[in-house]
Amino acid sequence: MPGNGREGNTVHPSGRRLISVVAVSAALLGGTATTSLAQEQPSPVPGQAAAAAGVPLPAAPVENVIVGYKSSASEASSNDAAAGDAKAKGKKAGKNVGFERRLGTGAALVDLGGTLTPAEAADVMAQFRTDPDVAYVEPDTRAYPLATPNDTDYAKQWDLFEPTAGMNVPAAWNTTTGAGVTVAVIDTGYVAHSDLAANVVAGYDFISSSSSARDGNGRDNNPADQGDWTAAGECGIGSKASDSSWHGTHVAGTIAAATNNSKGVAGIAYGSKIQPVRVLGKCGGATSDIVDAITWSSGGSVSGVPANATPAKVINMSLGGPGACSATYQNAINAAVGRGTTVVVAAGNSNSDAAGFSPASCNNVINVAASNRAGDRSYYSNFGTVIDVAAPGGETRRATDTPGTVTTPENAILSTLNTGTTTPGAENYKPYQGTSMAAPHVAGLAALMKSANSALTPAQIESAIKANARPLAGTCTGGCGAGLADAAKTVAAVTSGPVTPAFENTTDVAIPDNGGAVSSSINVTGRTGNAPAALKVNVDIKHSYRGDLVIDLVGPGGATKRLQASSGDSAANVITTYTVDASAWTANGTWQLRVQDVAAADTGYIDSWSLGF
Repeated sequence: MPGNGREGNTVHPSGRRLISVVAVSAALLGGTATTSLAQEQPSPVPGQAAAAAGVPLPAAPVENVIVGYKSSASEASSNDAAAGDAKAKGKKAGKNVGFERRLGTGAALVDLGGTLTPAEAADVMAQFRTDPDVAYVEPDTRAYPLATPNDTDYAKQWDLFEPTAGMNVPAAWNTTTGAGVTVAVIDTGYVAHSDLAANVVAGYDFISSSSSARDGNGRDNNPADQGDWTAAGECGIGSKASDSSWHGTHVAGTIAAATNNSKGVAGIAYGSKIQPVRVLGKCGGATSDIVDAITWSSGGSVSGVPANATPAKVINMSLGGPGACSATYQNAINAAVGRGTTVVVAAGNSNSDAAGFSPASCNNVINVAASNRAGDRSYYSNFGTVIDVAAPGGETRRATDTPGTVTTPENAILSTLNTGTTTPGAENYKPYQGTSMAAPHVAGLAALMKSANSALTPAQIESAIKANARPLAGTCTGGCGAGLADAAKTVAAVTSGPVTPAFENTTDVAIPDNGGAVSSSINVTGRTGNAPAALKVNVDIKHSYRGDLVIDLVGPGGATKRLQASSGDSAANVITTYTVDASAWTANGTWQLRVQDVAAADTGYIDSWSLGF
């Protein structure tokens, strides 16, 4: 998948290359940040002026920035040092800047002292960017729900069982229903629903802004959805009024609504448990809150938040915004996957290349596009080489219809909801469409798999889902990954025998400190023709300073693709999946992962790597 939009590199006196990162402002994937959640047609992402250093400026007002310090800097571990540094840099920029808190990734959240214009925020970020102890700085952007709701009720769940475009779920229930697995739904929270209540475990409210949370305080242990309704102009000039979506409850119902209880709908992994983790409130949610939610949900530690008593083995994020994956998102996702948690994300609803959206473009996630009842890519769904798989997302109108028109409500995804337009009302069921609805289908499948075979790793879960997907019955212009996820086939595959990547090397290879390159080899046999244009290279390298590493993939004929150049990234380990266009290389033969440490003082080894054809 794409990188993190790193530009404006500078060189530290020690010879290390420092990387500055600025993520573009998040906007609603079914429109801009200033539009209603119900608006289906995307608007252009606001124009972005280029900063002097070549890094794009944020496109929306900024209240906070996220600063990642090198591990050697005192600010990386001392809140007092980080606070002093923030104050000093703010003074240079003429702003009242202060340290807010430490994120679960170790980065510092810095309060800009109010809402600044993009240019003003860029001035503050420039002060951090020139500091050799800073690895990256980026604005604390916002993400938004990825669904397009409608108000029509329909009782059939074609998405589970129809042979044309359903996900073939009922046959998987003969083997597993997801028992023993917790799925974190990082979303708007949970509004009480009797068809979900028995399957809900304790979650957390990570919204740090009391006004956005609408609960009168900041973070707390109550993830109840207070409603994400907005008045006209409340989320920016020109933003329209919108009702509460109860988005997280709809997503949760798709995954684990109670089943065989003579009411409502069936959940895909109805034996699993839902952990509601609230990050989206009025006007969306902040990156800083979302990454802390990722950390906590997967069993990581977040300052000021009690430990998670029931860490999730699967995370669903039906949210996002425009812009390439930021270092902040990627660090949190990498750490979650390292703890054994599978991360599923929605591709986005802008009918665009998903590589331009985050967290859809992050590595180490299962990126899900939406398909419709005919088996085509839903007209609104994002697409591209970063898509891993498609799942039913529904389609309630044609692309040529007027926005807001509901032509075929029965072709959307029915799930648990609430009648309240602002605050909670009575429980009900309604069909929604969106990649927000597609992602929980795959999160539910991941829970079924983990329940059936507890030894599965996130990489094995992703590999098996893609290997057992079936071709879409219709068409997918732009690319829908491996095709339509098939629950029964995938569950059968992971329970019939050992599940390992087809081509893998797990022998440790030591990487000499500031020494020559070393290689680990994989011999590929039984393939025909050339390798794919989207070859997945899964890498697990343990190293105390990954910015020291240069990583190359060497094909059977000796041709080389650079996977990673050396940089100032001070974080540990390279645990990720690279997507490589290897279509010009013969598939069969000896492939090599070549790694060189080009700077002194840190050590590591190649733990394992695999090729996913």
